[in-house]
Amino acid sequence: MTDVKIKRDGENLRVQLPSDIDHHSARAMRERIDGAVAEYMPSRLILDFSAVSFMDSSGIGLVIGRVENARKYAATVEIVGASDGVMRLMRVCGIEKISDLFVK
Repeated sequence: MTDVKIKRDGENLRVQLPSDIDHHSARAMRERIDGAVAEYMPSRLILDFSAVSFMDSSGIGLVIGRVENARKYAATVEIVGASDGVMRLMRVCGIEKISDLFVK
């Protein structure tokens, strides 16, 4: 089981990610998030990284896959609360070049 917390707020779906995102936990997170997007069809998916203290490349895949999935529902994805270390990893991977993805 994963510690992902999902909250619907009008047209937004906010996902509070757990402290660690690695290849062991990413699959369950993907399934849970994609299920909620399919159910609620938000216009914006907000991925809240404020609790994330460790993330490997699986976290990058998690974000990219959620952007691709959200596009099926004409939704955008927003990253909020990422620490400097997590943001450095995302920037090295070119995450900010992805359309329909906004980093705050």
